[in-house]
Amino acid sequence: MIRPAPSPEAREVARAAARWLAMMECHGDDFDGAALQSWRDSNALHEAAWQKAQRLRQRFAAVPASLGMATLDRPAMSRRAALKRALGVAALLPTAWWLGRELPLEIWRADLRTATGEQRRWSLADGNSLQLNTDSALDLDPKARRLVLLRGEMALKVTGTAPLVIEAPYGLITVSRGEVCVRLHERDCRVSVASGAVQLQPLQGPSLTLEEGEQVTFQASGTGPVGTFDVAQLGWRDGVLVAQNQPLGVFLRELGRYRPGVLRWEQALETLRVTGSFRLENTDRILALLSASLPLDVQTRTRYWVTLTLRKKIA
Repeated sequence: MIRPAPSPEAREVARAAARWLAMMECHGDDFDGAALQSWRDSNALHEAAWQKAQRLRQRFAAVPASLGMATLDRPAMSRRAALKRALGVAALLPTAWWLGRELPLEIWRADLRTATGEQRRWSLADGNSLQLNTDSALDLDPKARRLVLLRGEMALKVTGTAPLVIEAPYGLITVSRGEVCVRLHERDCRVSVASGAVQLQPLQGPSLTLEEGEQVTFQASGTGPVGTFDVAQLGWRDGVLVAQNQPLGVFLRELGRYRPGVLRWEQALETLRVTGSFRLENTDRILALLSASLPLDVQTRTRYWVTLTLRKKIA
């Protein structure tokens, strides 16, 4: 039986719970238990994930005798320091094991990966160029001239004579010459052609040719309507997030892709409008700029727990 892949929301909750567990073990008496409790109380999924983390922690809490003896026998290390190291290893075991279950193994084994908030560029052996956006993973098959997008978002620029094929969960995208951006969502895939033309072949349904400036979303069952797109959507290639009179809620959901941890905001902020170009290299600065230009306050519990609230008017 094939285990269904966890949703992006479930993966993010799993990562957040694992981070809380690691911080609790690392900080000891200095750990902010109130912040953790607030996170647990804010959502039933959070509490369920934390309980699962605790069960795993208890399962791995005992240090294996061989590990403990090998560590404590080292003369250059004090028994107290050795015990602390051993306990640290034991504490991290459930975190690593749990993340391995929550995040598909093929993501960890991918040929090319980016972390949350990271964008990277590669020059391929054939002279073409490839970029991966935040939290993305891709496999390379040079012999078949095929790139397999496993997660996230990519940009591919093909300048050579031989086409390259991008394999997504919902079909194939053939790029003969030009630049295309492909972004995976939970249930579909969005293809945007910045230059040239590409050929789409869904798992089911007829193929489709997309020209420069066109965009389409497709699933295994076929493609949706072809539309045009604002090139500013592809600003991530230059490390920029662009908004033009955009609802703040939409902007924050996009910004959240580039930040580790939890970013929350009050419902009252959803419909505020934001305009500007923001450098993705420092998302804390983006939040500070939003606070300076909009009636909102940034409340930071930790680097991984930030809440935006509507600023109260002073009577």
